[in-house]
This record gives sequence, structure tokens and C-alpha cells, in this order.
Amino acid sequence: MGLVLVMFSACHNHQHEDAHAGHSHNTKLQLTGYNDLYEVYAEADPFAVGKKSAVLLHLTGLNDFKPVESGTVTLSLIVGTQGIRQTLEAPSEKGIYHFELQPETVGDGNLQVDVQMEKGKSRLSIPVVKVYADAHTAEHTAEDEAVVHPNAIAFSKEQSWKIDFATALPAVESFGQVIKTTAQVLSSQGDETVIVARTSGIVLFSGNAIVEGKDITSGQELFTVSGSGMAENNVNVRLTEAQSTYRKAEADYKRAQELVREKIVSDKDFLQIQGEYETAKAVYDNLYKNFSGNGQRVSSPMAGYIRQLFVGNGQYVEAGQPLVSVSKNKTLLLKADVQVKYAPLLPLIASANIRSMDKQVTWSLEDLNGRVLSFGKSVNDDNYLIPVTFQVDNKAGFIPGGFVEVFIRTRSDQAVMTIPNTALTEEQGVFFVYVQLTPESFEKREVNIGMTDGLRTEVLSGLNRNERVVTKGSISVKLAQSSGALDPHAGHVH
Repeated sequence: MGLVLVMFSACHNHQHEDAHAGHSHNTKLQLTGYNDLYEVYAEADPFAVGKKSAVLLHLTGLNDFKPVESGTVTLSLIVGTQGIRQTLEAPSEKGIYHFELQPETVGDGNLQVDVQMEKGKSRLSIPVVKVYADAHTAEHTAEDEAVVHPNAIAFSKEQSWKIDFATALPAVESFGQVIKTTAQVLSSQGDETVIVARTSGIVLFSGNAIVEGKDITSGQELFTVSGSGMAENNVNVRLTEAQSTYRKAEADYKRAQELVREKIVSDKDFLQIQGEYETAKAVYDNLYKNFSGNGQRVSSPMAGYIRQLFVGNGQYVEAGQPLVSVSKNKTLLLKADVQVKYAPLLPLIASANIRSMDKQVTWSLEDLNGRVLSFGKSVNDDNYLIPVTFQVDNKAGFIPGGFVEVFIRTRSDQAVMTIPNTALTEEQGVFFVYVQLTPESFEKREVNIGMTDGLRTEVLSGLNRNERVVTKGSISVKLAQSSGALDPHAGHVH
């Protein structure tokens, strides 16, 4: 069961005819409850025996902070062993249920909300709801106990339902030192291959679409390396010679098979003829498989894309010279370099968060099915830094050769309070969060922050562990503050 918050709102207007007579009240109880699935926010008339109290209930799903559009909701007011309830089969509007309860027993009770959906049942409880003997006492007590927040920012449920919005409690978690650095994106070993020329000759592209970035299939022919017309290393001549040698060796071998049975050829001579045949066949088959009359056929050994072309159409190449690199781009390596002062922390690496260089998206190592491959045991002679290598699945669309920011997280036994980075707003170097007073009222609060791992930030002071903060939609709440909106009930249908 999540944190339950019970507050009062004093939105009253007194019109005195005398001390009590003609007293007009408009005080609403603001009641909030959470479980793992739902947020319930109710505005209710103060409860008194024999008096009907209207309850305006907002039901929000915590998976997306959007209004619940259907479902049966039962609202029960329980005092001791006595209780009353009302069931509504569907909301009057998306996320809004209108109830009327008439208490029968004085005392401290609790409101119980039962939600029935196709996927199952769920219950939320809001404790310490007082029922008074008469309406006059209930209304005046509600007024006297009302909590006024002069700096509160009104942001109705209807407003938050329309945007990407969320709130959450701070997390108390292990949070070790964070090493922030930059990593180069590399193709993983086994995920990339370089195709080389097996013979010298002229490169002839197989089509006009042999360009970097082109998707290719396994076995697809890319180009040929032709030695036609060359005086030396002419593959056509070599193929003809191999074919001639193979046919002669094949004829000798077949004849020797007859002669050895008649003992005309000795076993020793037969084995020599057989060996010459098998060698000639192997040479010819290899040339025939990899070369045509036009030269070496160069095909991709795997599906992927052309990462880099090392040659141009019509260029002369030597045997063993790289022609093209082909990559699957499914698994990548992130090679980061850290300063020597962090060497004692490298054995304590627990995870890492990776952020694109445009700072738009941050992924955890777990999001990318990643792991720590290795960290250096010595300093790189080129830059005097220690390499740390991660392997990740390319779910984020990283491009080999590019760079990303990496926040390397280390293990620690110290628990600290953290909030998502999306909860923070900055003004001239000072950081703020928007603390929830009720689901429709927020307070701008300055906080002192510590380390960040790219996704979450340590809060040193300014926030309590039981205070919910806006984690998505902070800018919209800030704009609501700037607009000077004061009515927390704007947009409600009562």
C-alpha cells in the first residue's frame, strides 16, 4: 500500500447574518490514496450523521497517470463495525465518479475504494476520516483544520491527464560514486568482418547500389576482382591451367585404377598418381568456386550492411588488400577511458547509464542487455587513461564510430535519497522540484543535490522521503505557476 495523504481545502465564503445563522460553507475535504495500481483523489463535503456528503472521486492509473475510462467502483465509509457504501458501474466522465454518502455513525473511520476491472480487483484505503454528530460541527472543524499553502500551484487532474505527467516518491537506494566519461561506439568482435582480395586485379562493382550503409544479405555478390588482360597474376590463365592440370590428373587416375587391379602399376605409383589427382582437383575446385572467367567473385559471408568501402570501382588491388567491411550492427562495444584516480573503483563497477550526445535519451546498461566486458589493468600509453569496455545490444540505434556519454556506477553500502533527473528544474544554477501537496496542488521547492548517474540524482536536503514529487510534466506545472492560476478546481465537473 502506498503513502496515504489526507488534507483539507478551505475554499469557503462567509456571509454572516449573525454569529452562526446564515453561515455559508464551501469547505471540501481533500483525500488522497495510493496502491500499486491506482491513485485516488477525492473532494468531499465534511461528514456528519444524517447529512448527505457529495464525494467527487478522481481515479488515475499509475502505469500512465491517465484517467480510468471504465470499471465499477465501490466507495465505503466504515466507522468501527458500521459502514455504508455506494457502487457506481461506470464513471460519469473519464476518471471521475460522483458519490453521495450519508453517514450513520459518529467517530473516526476510513474510506475504502474498491475498483473492479476486467483484469481484476483492487482496493485502496484512506484512513482517519472523521464523522461528526452534526453538519455545523463538521463544517467548522473542517475550516479550523484546513491547511493553507500560500505558494501552492494549482494544476487540476484534468490538466495533468492531458499531458505526459507522473509523480513518485523519492527512492532510498544504494548509490556509489559515479564516474562520468565519454565512450566510443565500436562494432563488436564477431559482429563485423573485413573481406579481402584473394588475387590481384581490377575491382568491378556488381551494381550501382554498392554504397556504404547499404543492407545486404548473406551470400550476396558485391563485386569481382578481375585480372583479365594482365600479364602477371592473371586469374583467367591460372584457372585455365588448373582446369587442364585437373583433367589430365583425373584421366591418369582413372587409368591407374584399372592398371593397379591388373598389377601393372604398383601400389606406390598408384598412391602417387592419386595424390596428384586430389591436389589438382582441390586447386581447380577452389579457383572455380571463388573465381569466374571475369575474376574473383566477392560475396558477403553474412547479412548486415556495408559499413565501409575501402576501394572504388575500377581500382587496382593486390592480393590480401581489404575491400569492404560488413557489419551486423546488432552488438556493440562501448570503449570508455577513465582517469587514473578512479583505478581503485573499477573493480566495484555495478552498472552504467548511457546517454546520447544530444542529451535527449538516457538508457541503463540493463535496458540495453549490456554488461561490463573488461577494465584496464594499466594506463594507455597514448592518453594516460584506463580503458573500460562495455558490450550492449544496439537497441538504441548507436552508430559505430560515434560517441556517447557514460555514467559508470560503482557499488556502495551507503543508502541515499534519489529522484529521477526529470523531476529537477534549474534556474541560474539553483535546482528545484515540484512537491505534491495534493494531486491538484504543488509547491516549488529548492533542493540541494549531489551526484547523478544520468537517470537519477542524489538529494542532499530540501525534500523528505514521504513527499511525492512531479517526475514528468514539471515544465507544465511551472507554466501553471507563471499563469497565476489560483483555482485548484479548474476544469472540474461537480
